[in-house]
Amino acid sequence: PLQRGLDKFSKKLSLAILALSLVILGIQLFRIYLGGGTGDLTADIVSAVMFAVAVAVAAIPEALQSIVTIVLSLGTNKMAKRHAIIRKLPAVETLGSTSIICTDKTGTLTQNKMTVVDYYLANGSTGDFTDDPKKWTDDERRLIEISVLANDASISEDGTKLGDPTEVAFIDFSEKLNQPYQEIRNNYPRKAELPFDSDRKLMSTAHNIDQGHYLFVKGGPDIVFARSKKVLLNGEVVPMTEELMKQFKEQNEAFSNKALRVLAFAYRPIESPELSFEDENDLILVGLLAMIDPPRAEVTQAVKEARSAGIKTIMITGDHKTTAVAIAKEIGIFAEGDQALTGTELDELTEDQLNEVLEKVTVYARVSPENKIRIVRAWQTKGHISAMTGDGVNDAPALKQADIGIAMGTGTDVSKDAAAMVLTDDNFASIVSAVEVGRNVFDNIKKAIAYLFSGNLGAIIAIVFALVADWSNPFTALQLLFINLVNDSLPAIALGTEKAEPATMKRPPRDPNSGIFTDKTLISVTYRGVLIGIAVIFAQWLGMQHSPEFGVAMSFSTLIWCRTLQTFPARSNTQTAIQAGFFANRSVLLAVVVCSALYCLTMIPGLKEVFSIPAAFGLTEVFTSIGIALVTIILMEITKLILVHVQKEK
Repeated sequence: PLQRGLDKFSKKLSLAILALSLVILGIQLFRIYLGGGTGDLTADIVSAVMFAVAVAVAAIPEALQSIVTIVLSLGTNKMAKRHAIIRKLPAVETLGSTSIICTDKTGTLTQNKMTVVDYYLANGSTGDFTDDPKKWTDDERRLIEISVLANDASISEDGTKLGDPTEVAFIDFSEKLNQPYQEIRNNYPRKAELPFDSDRKLMSTAHNIDQGHYLFVKGGPDIVFARSKKVLLNGEVVPMTEELMKQFKEQNEAFSNKALRVLAFAYRPIESPELSFEDENDLILVGLLAMIDPPRAEVTQAVKEARSAGIKTIMITGDHKTTAVAIAKEIGIFAEGDQALTGTELDELTEDQLNEVLEKVTVYARVSPENKIRIVRAWQTKGHISAMTGDGVNDAPALKQADIGIAMGTGTDVSKDAAAMVLTDDNFASIVSAVEVGRNVFDNIKKAIAYLFSGNLGAIIAIVFALVADWSNPFTALQLLFINLVNDSLPAIALGTEKAEPATMKRPPRDPNSGIFTDKTLISVTYRGVLIGIAVIFAQWLGMQHSPEFGVAMSFSTLIWCRTLQTFPARSNTQTAIQAGFFANRSVLLAVVVCSALYCLTMIPGLKEVFSIPAAFGLTEVFTSIGIALVTIILMEITKLILVHVQKEK
C-alpha cells in the first residue's frame, strides 16, 4: 500500500510543481515583456528561470526516498527485536495495514508441546493407562505399538527430542508407561512407509511381525474411520458394526469438545512390504489417543488486542472441527454467532456462497493448502490486507498469495523463501506486536512527510508572495538546497524513531486505497505551512527595512529555524512535545542540535558570502529569526491542544 500510495502521490506532486513553476516563470516573463525588467534581457530571463527553479527546489522533498527507506529499515530492526524478521522491506508498512490474520493453530496459538492425556479402545477402555507393560491387554499393546512404529520421532543420546511434536508425544507416552520406544522399533523394524501428506491425512508403515507383514496406520479419526471395515475388540478382530462405529465417533467428539487433539490408529495384514496407497483401505481399527496442546499464555490477550485494533483473527488448522472450535473459544477467536467450516465444506461452496459467509467464519478445520489460497483470495477480493502463516512446503503458494506471508522459524526453507516475514518464536503474539510496529512505521513516515511538506509549503508561500509583492526572491537556490538536503534530512529521519502513539492499536486498520495525505494530515500540513510562510514573509519584511540582502538573509535564517524547531510539534498528532516526553526521543534532540550547528556554519566569515548573507548580519538578526520561529511553533502546539480538547468534547 505504501509503494502504491507514494507512486500516485509522487506523480501528482511532480505535475503540480511543474505547473506552478511554469506559471511563475510565465508571470515573470510577461513582466519582462511589459518592461518590468532591469534592461538586461538575458540577465532578466536567467533570473526568471532561476526563480522558477527555486520554487521547484523548495517544493520537492529531495530526501524523501532515502527517508522512507531509512524509516522502514528502522522498523525492521524493531520487529527483529520482537521475533519478527522482515525479508521484504515494504512488508513493514503493509503489516501495519493488515485487517485479517489467518493463523495456524499448532505452535502459533498453542505451545506445540503435545502430551497424551487419554485413550479409547473398542471395549470402552479409557482414562488412565497402566504403567506396567506386562499387564497390558492385546488391544492396549497394539495401540502403543502402532503409535510408536508409524512414527518418525526419536530421542537422541543427549535427550533431545527430534521430530513432529505430535509424534514426540507418542514416544514420550510409551516411555512414561515404562515401555522403551526403541525396544519396540528394534523388535519390529520398518520395511517401508507411506509418509504423511495433507491430502490423505494418513501415515503408514510396513513391519514384519511373527513372520507376517503388517501395515500400521495413524491419521485423522474421520479418515481412519471411513477406511476401517473391522475392529480389534478384546484381542479378536471382529467386523465393524454401526454401534461400535457410533461409540468411536461419540468418543472422538467428546475428546474434541475438551479441546483435545485426537488421532486414530489401525492396522491390517498385507501380502508384502511393497506398499501402495490402495493398502490403506479395509483397515482394522484399534483405538484413539487424545492429546492436549495448551494455548500460549499470551495469546488470549494478543487476540483481544488485535480485535481492538480492528483486526480479525482466523484459525486454520488440520484438527477436527470440534477441537478447533473448542480451542478458538478458549482464546477468544470464536464468539457467539461465528461459524466454522471444514475443508470439505469449503470445497462445496461456490464463490458467491463463500462471500456470503466469509465474514462469519473464524475457524477452518481439516483444510488443504488449496483451501488456504482460496481463503486469502476471498478476503483480498473484499479489499482486505491479509496475513497468512505457514511452515510447510505445501503452504508456500498461500504465503505467496497473501499480502503478508508469515513463515515459522521452525518451518521449511521453502516456506521462508515464499514469505515476507519469518517468526523466530512461532508465536501469534509476535505477529500482533509486529502489526503495532508496522502501524507506527507508517505513522512516522507520514510525520516525516508532513514535516517536509510543511516546511516546503512555507517556502513556496514566501516565494509566491515575494513574486506578487514584487520583492526580490527570498532565497537563493543554494540556500534552498542547503535546507532541503542538509537541514531537513536529519529531523525527518529522527521522526522515524518516534514511539507509537497511545491509540495506535485502538484504531481500525487504514484503508489501503487511501492516499498518503488524509484530510487531517492535509489540514495539519497546510496550517503549519501557512504559519511558516507568514513567519518568513514577516522576517523578510523586517530585513528589507535595512536592505534587500538583509531581507534574503532573514528569510533564510527564519525558514531554517522554523523547519528545525517544527520537529517538536511534528512528533505527535495528538500530544504536544511536552506531553510526549520532551526528552523521550533523543534522536530528535540530536537532530535539532546538529541542524542548529549546521546553520551556525553558514554564519562563519567566508561562508557568509557563499550563502548570500551580508557581513553585517549578526546575533541580533539571528535571535530575531529564532524568536519569530518560536512563535510559530508555540502556535502549532496551542492549536493542537485546542483541537484535541474539541475532539474529546464531541
